[in-house]
Amino acid sequence: MATPTATALFHRTPWTPPLAVKAKGMYIQREDGVQLLDAVGGAAVTSIGHGNKKVIQAIKDQSDELSYVYNMQMSNAPAEALAKRLIDISKGAFARCAFVCGGSEAMEGVMKTARQYFYESGQHQRVNFIARKLSFHGNTLSTLALAYHPTRRLPYADILDSKHFHHVSPAYAKRFQKPDETEEQYVERLRQELEEKFLELGPDTVIGFVAETVVGATSGVVPPPKGYLKAMKSVCHKYGALFILDEVMSGSGRMGSTFHAWEAYEGMDAKPDIQAIAKGLGGGYVSIGAVLMSQKVVDGMGVFWKHGHTYQAQPTACAAALAVQDVIASGNLLENIEIQGAYLGQLLRERLLAPGSVAAPYVFDIRGNGGFWAIEFDRSDLAMPMQRCAFEKGLIIMGMTGGSSIDGKIGSHLILAPAYIATKDDIEKIVDLTVRSIEEVIKAL
Repeated sequence: MATPTATALFHRTPWTPPLAVKAKGMYIQREDGVQLLDAVGGAAVTSIGHGNKKVIQAIKDQSDELSYVYNMQMSNAPAEALAKRLIDISKGAFARCAFVCGGSEAMEGVMKTARQYFYESGQHQRVNFIARKLSFHGNTLSTLALAYHPTRRLPYADILDSKHFHHVSPAYAKRFQKPDETEEQYVERLRQELEEKFLELGPDTVIGFVAETVVGATSGVVPPPKGYLKAMKSVCHKYGALFILDEVMSGSGRMGSTFHAWEAYEGMDAKPDIQAIAKGLGGGYVSIGAVLMSQKVVDGMGVFWKHGHTYQAQPTACAAALAVQDVIASGNLLENIEIQGAYLGQLLRERLLAPGSVAAPYVFDIRGNGGFWAIEFDRSDLAMPMQRCAFEKGLIIMGMTGGSSIDGKIGSHLILAPAYIATKDDIEKIVDLTVRSIEEVIKAL
């Protein structure tokens, strides 16, 4: 693996990563000229691939006209247009949105929005959030406290707020549904657990319940059981709390067919009171995220949002994100990734689970939809070597460990998140290189 000889950057990896110099479509080129097929979009970010000329032109044009205004002093046309687009496609689920610079900021904004909603109405006693174990909501201190990613929390555990952030079981049927339970019974058990947590804390002290619609990197593309979102929402609304969804990773069309992941699972019955999006919104061209608010929340918020950042609703970022959404719509890319994603899942199962496959005894599950898939293993020592092996073969995938147990010590998984522009040939190459990497690591055990 080629690496720079020296670096002044303090990297987030124990190794110095190789230097990328250019990218186009589904490929990234290293400084040594090697082309890598990007099968995970960084971290499920590059929704339309790299180097799209329409988006690049939109960034250039906006930079020529207006690159920055402070949003407490002036608004700007791209921000207004992008907000209108997101509200219009929500089918009535949301009434307003606000822009930030990424996923962690979006979840910070979500929490502060939820608190402001109750603060403005005089319900100052509502100070508690309930989230789930085996979740991830960002890398700030408050989002680490809200979520429950054991390894990422560990260095900061002693300074995280444990008084106002509480956790219930993950909705992870493949691992935690009992053998004698139906799916409906499993959902009811989780609903009862959430209600018991409300009662334990005091129902009128709870701000809301927060969940990833589809759990992303922590456990590997874990979908909600049938009826789960509606059941959790019913508990929240029974006690006057808010139902909040994090679609930073799984939203913005990542699951295929619909912009919001919750639409694909339970339709409008699952629409949240507040939602975060990021990653695929800007597609990697800019840093941007958004907080989406229902009419109920907007009506209770007072006259303005008491949360802000210097680069909130930055004009160039909003222009780029709007162009990304234009490209997705004009190219029917959600329909494309729905089709290609189904093909990807089919090929993975055919290759990895076939009788006689060396991988089959080690594969616990293959799951996903659209442009978001995971291969889970029972062993914790497989995914990272497989990621390295794939990289050496010219493929970028994501390996994660410890997402199958509450203590973060069991299991590992690979994540595939190709751009929505992926073709049948791209999918076949991704699967071939992934399977070969998996088999090579297993054979070396």
